[in-house]
Amino acid sequence: MKLYFYGHDYKYAVEQMLLTLFPQERPEYPEAKTDGDSMEVSLKKGAKFTTAACTLKIHGGTFHGRGAVSNGQLVTELETDRQCQHIIKDAIYRAALSSGLQRPVWGSLTGVRPGKLMTPYLEAGMGDKEAMRAFINEYDVSPERAKLCLDTGKVTVKLEKELDEKDVCLYIGVPFCPTRCAYCSFVSQSVEKSMKLISPFFEALKAEVRAVAEQVEAQRLRVISIYMGGGTPTTLSASQLDELCTLLEQCFDLSGLKEYTVEAGRPDTITAAKLQALKKHGVGRLSVNPQTMSDKVLNTIGRRHSAEDIISALKLVREAGDFAVNMDLIAGLPDDTAESFRETMDKVLALEPENITVHTLSLKKGSRIMLEGSDIPDAAEVGKMLDIAMAKLRASDYEPYYLYRQKFMSGGFENVGWTKKGYENIYNICIMEELCSIIAMGGGGSTKLIRHDGEMNIRLTAPKYPQEYIANIEKTCADKKKISDFYMDIKNKKE
Repeated sequence: MKLYFYGHDYKYAVEQMLLTLFPQERPEYPEAKTDGDSMEVSLKKGAKFTTAACTLKIHGGTFHGRGAVSNGQLVTELETDRQCQHIIKDAIYRAALSSGLQRPVWGSLTGVRPGKLMTPYLEAGMGDKEAMRAFINEYDVSPERAKLCLDTGKVTVKLEKELDEKDVCLYIGVPFCPTRCAYCSFVSQSVEKSMKLISPFFEALKAEVRAVAEQVEAQRLRVISIYMGGGTPTTLSASQLDELCTLLEQCFDLSGLKEYTVEAGRPDTITAAKLQALKKHGVGRLSVNPQTMSDKVLNTIGRRHSAEDIISALKLVREAGDFAVNMDLIAGLPDDTAESFRETMDKVLALEPENITVHTLSLKKGSRIMLEGSDIPDAAEVGKMLDIAMAKLRASDYEPYYLYRQKFMSGGFENVGWTKKGYENIYNICIMEELCSIIAMGGGGSTKLIRHDGEMNIRLTAPKYPQEYIANIEKTCADKKKISDFYMDIKNKKE
C-alpha cells in the first residue's frame, strides 16, 4: 500500500498499524502521488489539541479516521512522541474499521507487550473492573483479551515489588536441535548437519560465561533466575550439561537464585542420564514441548517423534522427581483443526504439567512453512483454537501469568503462559515486561540491560550462527565490559 505522510515522520507507527490491520499489504513510498490503494496520514498541532487524520483508499472506496490529544498532555519529548504515535494509530484504526474491516480482538494495539499498557492503571490504584473498563475504552480491546492483560498485569505488579535494582536473569542459548521444525526461523542448527560444531561452540560458550561472570561480580549483581534455551539445550550430552552447569556454579554466586529452567523441548533429546545431571545442579523447571499431540501434525511439521514419545518423556521427567514442567503448544499449525487442537488440549491437561504455554503460529519468512507455502488454518480457525484453550485452561484452574505478541502472527493473536498457582516462571515475566536486566550468553544471545530512571535501555547481541559465534568470541567477550559501564552510569547519575 502507498503511504503518504504530512506534518510528521512516524514511519514505524504507521507501518505497525498497516501490518497489523492489513497483514497482506507491504508499505510503499512513491516519490509522487499515484492512483491505487493508499493511506494518507497527517498530524497537526492546533491551539488546544494535536490532531491526527487518516484517509484510507482501499477496495475502491475512501474512508476517514481521526485521533486527538490535548496539548497539555505533551509535557516532555518522550511523552509527545508516545501520544502522537497513539493518535496516529487511532486515526488509522478508525479509518480501517469504517472500510468494513472486522474489529480485531486486540483492537488498536500493536507491539509486543500489551500488558505494559495495563499495568499503569493497576499501579494507579484502579480496581479490576475500573482498569478493564479504562483499557477497553482506550484501545478497543475485546473483554477476553483485556482480562488476559489484567490477570498478567497483576502478576507483573506483584513481582516488580519484590525485585531489587541489581537483580538480573541469566540466559544461556544453545542453538542446536535434533532436526529443524517446519515453523522455525530461529537460528538453530540441526545436529545431523553440524555435530562437529558442538564442541568448539561449547568451548566458546565457556569463555563467554567467564567474561559475563567477571562483570556480574564486579557490579555485585544478584542472579535470581537462570534460563537455558535454544535451540534445544538437551541436544548436549549428559556430560556436557553437567560441565556447563558446574561452570555456572563456579563462576556465579547463585545464593540468591530463585529458579533454574532448562528447555528440554524435544522429547527425543530427554534421557534419564541428562535429567540426573540437571537435577544434581538444582535445575527445578523443564520444558517438554509437544507443540501438538496429533501425530499427523507432528509429521507435517518435521518433528521426529510421536505423541506417545511425549508421554514417555514426561514419565521419565516425573520419575526423576522435583521438576516443574512446562509444555508448549502452537495454535495454527499446518494440518491442524479446531477439533484436533481440542483433543491436544485434553491430552495435555490430562498430563497435569505445572505450566502450559499456548503460542499462536508466527508466519516467519525463514520458516519452511512459508517457503513451501504450506496449507495453514485461517484466522477464524486459529481464533477457535485459542478460545478452546482459554476456556479449558481457566476451567482447569490454570491462570495466565505472562503474554506477548509477535509480528506476522496468524490472526494477529497472542502467546500466553498459563500456570498452576505458585508456579509462575520469573524469567518469562521479567523478559516480557522488562522488569530487570537479562544477561545472555550463547549464539544469538541478546542481552538487554534495563533502566528504571527514564534513560535508554541497552542491547548487546552475540553473532547468531554457531560458526560466526565461534569465530567472533573474543569480541563478544570484550563487549560484556559494557555491562559494568551501564551500571556505573546509573550509579554516577544517582550521585
